[in-house]
Amino acid sequence: MNHRENVLRAIRFETPERIPMTFHINQACWHHYDQTALQDLMAAHPLLFPAYHRPPGEVKPGYALNARRNEPYTDFWGCVWQTTDDGIVGSVHTHPLADWAAFARFTAPNPNDTDGTYPVNWQSIRATVDRQKEQGELVCGGLPHGHTFLRLQDLRGYEALLFDMLDQEPNLTKLIAMIADFNYAYVTQWLDLKPDIMSYPEDLGMQNGPMLSPDCFRAYIKPVYQRIMKPARDRGCIVHMHSDGDIRTLADDLIEGGVEVVNLQDLVNGIDWIADRFAGRICIDLDIDRQKITPHGTPRQIDNLIREEVQKLGRKQGGLTMIYGLYPGVPLNNVKALMDAMEKYAPYYA
Repeated sequence: MNHRENVLRAIRFETPERIPMTFHINQACWHHYDQTALQDLMAAHPLLFPAYHRPPGEVKPGYALNARRNEPYTDFWGCVWQTTDDGIVGSVHTHPLADWAAFARFTAPNPNDTDGTYPVNWQSIRATVDRQKEQGELVCGGLPHGHTFLRLQDLRGYEALLFDMLDQEPNLTKLIAMIADFNYAYVTQWLDLKPDIMSYPEDLGMQNGPMLSPDCFRAYIKPVYQRIMKPARDRGCIVHMHSDGDIRTLADDLIEGGVEVVNLQDLVNGIDWIADRFAGRICIDLDIDRQKITPHGTPRQIDNLIREEVQKLGRKQGGLTMIYGLYPGVPLNNVKALMDAMEKYAPYYA
């Protein structure tokens, strides 16, 4: 069973060979850690890094356009991003619609040229998808992170956006329609390539509770989600939704909107709550803790965490995938312990 088949079986509760495990290394890690030590860990964990080949010489990562230190980047909506560390995506420092007076001459970008954040080359994307299909790989399409709610926040500013919602600002409805039209056009172009999964990543949660009220989410954001997810559902493409933060009060709305795989954080939402709400019913793409145990705990605590999550959220039939994002600051001993645990418990239900 190859990786694609295993992932699809896990999502569809069709008895995968093992729990799909993904270990993502943020590009900033290559200038925060000893590169040789990081490469040794990757080479020692072939389940997590099956295609890894140690490169000759120093690793020189390519940083995203909005993740380059001291190089402000203006995206295709006119938002200006800045970061202080290469590899760490920055934040928007200039909101092009901070004053609604600018809206009269404001236009959306062209989805033939961009996903809204970065430039795109559809010919290149098609070639990549064709190669992936020829090689039997999993094909994942999707919108950029922060496609709707966060896009509005980037354009208006967080506080201004929330007041717009509460004040029922007429221009906000027009702006949301503009963003929804752009996203819909982008999604349909991706779906023409017939991917296995369409991803809709967007952070909605804070440490405690969501960034907007459930009522505002239902009034302004949920209808957009339903519209841009419907083409994927209609074509039988798996709908994947990512959100950082506490999204417990929005979970039912997300699933009702068509989400089939929910990627959410473990400890912020609570392992037991996730188990009660989703386990055995909706595929959980679990985002492993990056705040408490992995950066500050012991290797034993890390092993215990992964085992608990596998036991409470997993099933022999499937319904669980797990992902960890490594960022600078986690001790290498803990990185090794996490890699060890992910490989150890991946075949737990085999």
